[in-house]
Amino acid sequence: MPGASPQAPAEAAADGGAPLRIALLTYKGNPFCGGQGVYVRHLSRELVRLGHRVEVIGAQPYPVLDEGEDLAGLGLTELPSLDLYRSPDPFRTPRRDEYRDWIDALEVATMWTGGFPEPVTFSLRARRHLRARRGDFDVVHDNQTLGYGLLGDLGAPLVTTIHHPITVDRRLELDAAPDWKRRASVRRWYAFTRMQKRVARRLPSVVTVSGTSRQEIVDHLGVRPDRIDVVHIGADTDLFSPDPAVAEVPGRIVTTSSADVPLKGLIHLVEALAKVRTENPAAHLVVVGKRAEDGPVAAAIERYGLDGAVEFVKGITDEELVDLVRSAQIACVPSLYEGFSLPAAEAMATGTPLLATTGGAIPEVAGTDGETCIAVPPGDAQALATGLNRLLGDSALRARLGAAGRERVLAKFTWARAAQGTVERYREAIARGAATGSRRAVTPGAAAGSGRSATQEEPAPAPDGPGHPTPRTPAMAPTPEGSRTPC
Repeated sequence: MPGASPQAPAEAAADGGAPLRIALLTYKGNPFCGGQGVYVRHLSRELVRLGHRVEVIGAQPYPVLDEGEDLAGLGLTELPSLDLYRSPDPFRTPRRDEYRDWIDALEVATMWTGGFPEPVTFSLRARRHLRARRGDFDVVHDNQTLGYGLLGDLGAPLVTTIHHPITVDRRLELDAAPDWKRRASVRRWYAFTRMQKRVARRLPSVVTVSGTSRQEIVDHLGVRPDRIDVVHIGADTDLFSPDPAVAEVPGRIVTTSSADVPLKGLIHLVEALAKVRTENPAAHLVVVGKRAEDGPVAAAIERYGLDGAVEFVKGITDEELVDLVRSAQIACVPSLYEGFSLPAAEAMATGTPLLATTGGAIPEVAGTDGETCIAVPPGDAQALATGLNRLLGDSALRARLGAAGRERVLAKFTWARAAQGTVERYREAIARGAATGSRRAVTPGAAAGSGRSATQEEPAPAPDGPGHPTPRTPAMAPTPEGSRTPC
């Protein structure tokens, strides 16, 4: 149900232009469940501080937004789904009285047949909601829903953030699948990526978080390069900051990861830890994320006798997370691929030295090997072990890299800078809509070859059909930045 309406913005925004009324859409919004919620929470706060009004429109798990006297222009509207993946009863069958319309029926049918329905069903509900409120917003900002419902007339120009193509996650999980049954299940779960590819090609304005992601969007989704702008996201540098009062724990290595998401590369870090402990018995790993009771990572921990040397923590507060990172001698990002890597930026902001792979966009964030981080190839346990041993044995190197890392984040990767760049994209989209005489979400070239005018509404294509019925675990629900933890 709609939340309290935000108060009117100031007479002029920070850039001197008129304050904007922004609808920020997120089909998953909890900031403790992955990259989508983090992005929405911090971007919405900074947009309001620039003088704009932001209404976040989200489904379960609902966004948690910042509060304060300077955030009167920030509001939340809840757009509920059937919440089929909620804890403690994921993949539940709703009661008959829970069904409200055909979208609910579509959501359940897709889940029953092994698919992931939330992007398409949220987009359909969002379109209905936005049309009923025509004139309330100057711009609509979609956070990687990429659903059919967002094509056509939304009553305001559309800007879409694609953190990275989820097709990358799909490829890595298919590569890691042990047999044909698992591969069939992965293909069905990721069937929504076909929809996202079709929608992405028709988007007038795409924002992404790194140059690497920009190229991936061109290569994987077929979006024209001239429609994509890079706006780096960042760390909350007030929260993630050094604190000499927090004692450094000898041998502590911290990483953020879902246990058995292949993209995160945790198994390679566990293997590296086993090697490191032969020379540094005090070395131990704290993983911010849920522990899998079985699977490759659990098997590796048991195989190498690391039960007492690997700890998983979840459900901690922001302050507890920051102190955990501050207490570590090394922060590690072992991912095979990242579209940006918020954990890298946040660790660097605390002044904790970073060991990271060169997977995806991580080098854009972490910087140069030996200057702001130690960089190693992805998927290489021996290289990780060598880097860990080097850092654990050299306090001067840790201090130098930690200080240089924070300076890099302050200069390049803050949420205030991200909000400023995003507003520029909003104003360009609004100007483009005014120049074409239309406030439709589809640009003049989007329907080329379709026989339709650019301002005609495009009916939503039918969702992808049923496939393999094996359901995935809720821990694998995809979100930006590869962060997929159960909510």
